[in-house]
Amino acid sequence: MKILVSDALSTEGLDYLRRYGEVDFKPDITPDQLVAEIGAYDALVVRSRTKANAEVIEAAENLKVIGRAGVGVDNIDVDKATEKGIIVVNAPGGNTISAAEHAIALLTSLARNIAVANSSVKRGEWKRSDHIGVELNHKVLGVVGLGRIGSEVARRARAMGMKIVGYDPYISEEQAEKLGVEMADFESLIRQADFITLHLPLGSSTHHLIGEKEIAMFKPGVRIVNCARGGLIDEDALYAALKDGRVAGAALDVFEQEPPEDCRLLELDNVIATPHLGALTREAQVNVARQVSEQVIKALQGDPIVSAVNVPALMPEAREALEPFLPLMRVMGSFYLQMFGGSVDEIELTYSGEIAAMPLAPMTISCLIGFLRHVVGDGVNWVNAPYIAKARGITVKESSTTEAKNYNNLITLTARSGSEEHHLSGTLLNNEMRIVRVDEYRIEIIPSRYMLVTTHHDRPGVVGKIGTLLGSESVNIASMQLGRKTAGGEAMMVLQVDEEMNEHTLEKVKGLDVIDTARFVEMQNSIFRVE
Repeated sequence: MKILVSDALSTEGLDYLRRYGEVDFKPDITPDQLVAEIGAYDALVVRSRTKANAEVIEAAENLKVIGRAGVGVDNIDVDKATEKGIIVVNAPGGNTISAAEHAIALLTSLARNIAVANSSVKRGEWKRSDHIGVELNHKVLGVVGLGRIGSEVARRARAMGMKIVGYDPYISEEQAEKLGVEMADFESLIRQADFITLHLPLGSSTHHLIGEKEIAMFKPGVRIVNCARGGLIDEDALYAALKDGRVAGAALDVFEQEPPEDCRLLELDNVIATPHLGALTREAQVNVARQVSEQVIKALQGDPIVSAVNVPALMPEAREALEPFLPLMRVMGSFYLQMFGGSVDEIELTYSGEIAAMPLAPMTISCLIGFLRHVVGDGVNWVNAPYIAKARGITVKESSTTEAKNYNNLITLTARSGSEEHHLSGTLLNNEMRIVRVDEYRIEIIPSRYMLVTTHHDRPGVVGKIGTLLGSESVNIASMQLGRKTAGGEAMMVLQVDEEMNEHTLEKVKGLDVIDTARFVEMQNSIFRVE
């Protein structure tokens, strides 16, 4: 095995790679040289300097795996690598402790005015009364996001005597209890917290999670720490709140633009700023180097990998039979989470009919991908979906039977959280996806990009009222399906619409006197493709 390491990598990582293959260490290789030489290698290991772009990957005739010593893969053309059957792996857990410790360091510095006091003393001043701080003991710390890093922050803050309140809709009460965290909804958390620390991925649902509206709910004098992603906070809204004292202080390791330019936050004495140092410790660099090296070797040897960020192809003999079902399974996972949300302790998939004789694992994993991508982002794939589910305390079960009433094939997803249980069934009709059961509602849903799902009492005039409202809001209805439990009883309606529905329109739908519940479900275009 020939391995090219094109960026700086710790000795521990290099030594591990050298046990298994011939390693060329070229941390100063130029882009042109990389394109010229990459064809000779089976594996490429990079950090952030090297750009493994489409040109590099196209020239990589023998490349089987690209390893990123770190978390982000923005410098790797993952789509092109997937197209060529190249596995991309990273090291997502190697910097957990470093990032958590940095968050704690910023938390304590913020409480005790360390940064501004340090600058004052170095100017020859001794203004002790200007730098009076607050104790962390008995204060409420709101931890937004209880993944790997958020959980470690919670453990450390609890040891300092803080009361920990957490928000993470995908963490079970049992997991939170083990961490000593009291769970709350997001609004409740930000209203009661003395300190807030953010540990979330950045996406459309979390962009500007903290904005003017949320800041208005803050407890007066709150302090906020962000070691996650810059776009989580509306920097203009935060500046205004820091300027007028509604927010006592902020400690930021990340910014919307890095390095920040013309950032007014940097003008304020009650802001601590560091240049994205969360993962930048010697130990973290060793950890990510060792982890990515291990994953690269596993990929080369054909062993199971836990940190792939793209999707390896199915075996040829299974692919043809399973291809039509895989998008259906992702749709079912995504639809379930958007309909019912919340934490899940157990997912059970029952395969009925002819499909029971097929390999079940790929279909189960495909369902987990659709489910988990709403939780942790697009990094979930065939390799790591079961690992991520297990890490989040989700038990996954499979069962099968050759009997399927009314259908050649029927797949039922049952998800449980404590005593609560929900059901979703799907099938293929002429190779087209259908969701045919939602809890006790029998309905034939045609999955599409944008869907409005409502429940109501089965009576005349409901469809007309919703149609009139959507028409007044310039929302075009493409198709509609209705289902009910009993005639004149509870009913469900699913409307396929042409575009994303804004929150204002959705609230109007919810406000109709004929509607019990309304949810907007959005499927990413990629979910309908076979990966």
